[in-house]
Amino acid sequence: MTPNARRWPLELDAAEMRAMLAAASDRVIEHIVSLGEQPASYGTDGRAEARALVEPMPATATDFDELLDLVFDRATPHSFNTAGPGYLAYIPGGGVFPSAVADLIANAINRYVGVWVAAPALVQLELNVIRWFCSAMGFGHGSGGILTSGGSLSNLTAIVAARRERLPDDFRTGVIYTSDQAHHSVRKSAVLAGFAESQVRQVATNDRQEMDVQALCARIAEDRAAGLEPFLLVGSAGTTNTGAVDPLDTLADVADAERMWLHVDGAYGAFFMLTGRGRAAMKGIERADSITLDPHKGLFLPYGTGCLLVRDEQALRRAHATFADYMPVMQHDPDFVDFCDLSAELSRDFRGLRVWLPLKLFGMDAFRAALDEKLDLARWAAEELRTIPDMEIVCEPRLSLTAFRLVPAGVQGTALDDLNRDIMARVNARQNVYLTGTMVSGRFALRICVLSFRTHMDRMEACLRDLRAAVAEVRGD
Repeated sequence: MTPNARRWPLELDAAEMRAMLAAASDRVIEHIVSLGEQPASYGTDGRAEARALVEPMPATATDFDELLDLVFDRATPHSFNTAGPGYLAYIPGGGVFPSAVADLIANAINRYVGVWVAAPALVQLELNVIRWFCSAMGFGHGSGGILTSGGSLSNLTAIVAARRERLPDDFRTGVIYTSDQAHHSVRKSAVLAGFAESQVRQVATNDRQEMDVQALCARIAEDRAAGLEPFLLVGSAGTTNTGAVDPLDTLADVADAERMWLHVDGAYGAFFMLTGRGRAAMKGIERADSITLDPHKGLFLPYGTGCLLVRDEQALRRAHATFADYMPVMQHDPDFVDFCDLSAELSRDFRGLRVWLPLKLFGMDAFRAALDEKLDLARWAAEELRTIPDMEIVCEPRLSLTAFRLVPAGVQGTALDDLNRDIMARVNARQNVYLTGTMVSGRFALRICVLSFRTHMDRMEACLRDLRAAVAEVRGD
């Protein structure tokens, strides 16, 4: 199926569009319904497959069915099965199907939502989403935010806003504080925002991998005594390493006392605020000046769906609003917003529809129930891990992530790390689940992160069976 030879080949007729959608839909649905049977990851290093796809720029048309075959049969299988139920690595996403339909609609209507006047009703749908999120996090009147491509851009935008709000134009004496478990995007964002790495303090953590508040206060006092300007404190609502949640209420007290901006990186964990246990774990998050969320994690949406919320929407406007003669007049009505005034983006896609459509279609209670299930599954996994002799829970699951390692008598140091890497490799080789590891306080640990809406008890039972089998193999049982 190729575009007909005609004067305007880019303009498909109705029959061609229907045929293209039908062919793509068949392949997409076939792929999704088979996710549970697909391997959890691919078995090569991917180099040969990637090099085999190198090609020159095409000058002439290619059959659409042939292109679908390339994507689904050749390219997609050589990847982590991030949409599958066995993906327990890093921080899983999910990609609920209605969001894919929403993206098709958004890309097809191709309306511009960077300024309100260009598409007022469509901007309102996205603004509804932002206000729903503000409510879920405990932010009140005057709060707002933007949808971004992900947590990294959200963290960068928050740091820029905090810098503009708390520091003078010459900000060489400004200091940022975060824990040694914070996501690396915080430090990266600080550098991109113009700070030297020496202006970012990594505060030590306790045995629960939470920021040590006493150590934090000591660093702040030391820096003030040296004539520096502590202005930004970054807490974590679910770290990537272990799922740890910093003592956010106490951090808010420190930020208030020190007149600092409090930013919470909740890319992984903040949407657990929809559950009772999540709200208890993240008490104080509502006192933050800004919060990073990743709907493509905690709401199971497609990758590329991040969010930044701020308690005072005007802070984003003060940091990012500019004007040019060719732009329309920006909104001053508090009920509306021009998203280009709140971030670095002028051109942007209509991200709001991929969030709004599934939330309206399913209702928030469905997402709340799914998140509660993930909390249950992580706690079940931790209890099952305890039944394996010599298995150590490195960090108890605060949310849906647990870190662990086997610690047999007489094995230590690099030999112990290598032993656990071997266990992980053996589990992954079975292709039922895919696990990753990390370093926690200088020790290698395996991680189980449960955050796919397709992951249920049957897959967790398979994970534990594979772990027990891998442990038995390395023991020589």
